[in-house]
Amino acid sequence: MDLILWRHAEAEEGGSEIPDLKRRLTTRGEKNARKMAQWLRDSLPRRNRILVSPSERTQQTAHALQLPYEVEPKLGIGASAATILAAANWPEHNGATLLIGHQPGLGRIAALLLGGSEADWTIKKGGVWWFSNRVRNDETQTVLRAVMNPDFL
Repeated sequence: MDLILWRHAEAEEGGSEIPDLKRRLTTRGEKNARKMAQWLRDSLPRRNRILVSPSERTQQTAHALQLPYEVEPKLGIGASAATILAAANWPEHNGATLLIGHQPGLGRIAALLLGGSEADWTIKKGGVWWFSNRVRNDETQTVLRAVMNPDFL
């Protein structure tokens, strides 16, 4: 299984006037989402599914892909790493799963998969971390395949 973590692109500031779920991407965020979406479209396996947090900014980020996606409440703001991984069915799912979500959950998943325990790692806004799960010599391995940020595209 491939597990691709995509943090939503840059969004407007929240506060008392704008509820967190309703925050939208900034102009820069929209541009970065389009750049990353192009890279992902060129790289995603044919067999994939895309799960997106219910927030406005994650759905706008997903929309840049121009591919079908599913809104998954378990990826919402403040979701735990365990809840997000369960929604993705990691590592049992066949094919690729792209998760578009939030910090700190995505960063904690990256730490767990690479370091064996959750830690407060940061994934840059609009950034992608791509993992694969494989079996080699009867040993299950998690492999970091790519880390990409919009600044590099």
